[in-house]
Amino acid sequence: MRSLEEVKKFFQNDVYATGTTGIEIADARPGYARVTLELDARHMNAGNRVMGAVYYTMADFAFAVANNYDMEKGMTVTLSSQINFLGAARGSTLTAEARVIKEGGSTTFYSVEVTDELGTQIAVISSNGYLIRRQ
Repeated sequence: MRSLEEVKKFFQNDVYATGTTGIEIADARPGYARVTLELDARHMNAGNRVMGAVYYTMADFAFAVANNYDMEKGMTVTLSSQINFLGAARGSTLTAEARVIKEGGSTTFYSVEVTDELGTQIAVISSNGYLIRRQ
């Protein structure tokens, strides 16, 4: 089993999520991940609201970290996701928490919730993934 620091180092290679967007891994273990993001001007749309893609990117990244914490069998990729927007961010820090609902032999199903530091429920995302086994 990898340490949290090893997981963070591996996912630094996800340049879009960590470099371009600025998402950070706060906590991770098999079947669970929590990522955070400090909002700034690059995350806003023309209406000065957080772009919906920011919420989705956070959820997809949390899903990836939780699914691929160990990677002993291979790497899990997203098969499908559905996002439901519940409200707009009011705070300046976002958190996405991914939790496993079901794991099978080759597929997984997760629920991801995006909130801000004020407790605003922003989005709920359901994602399933497919394990690409090591050759």
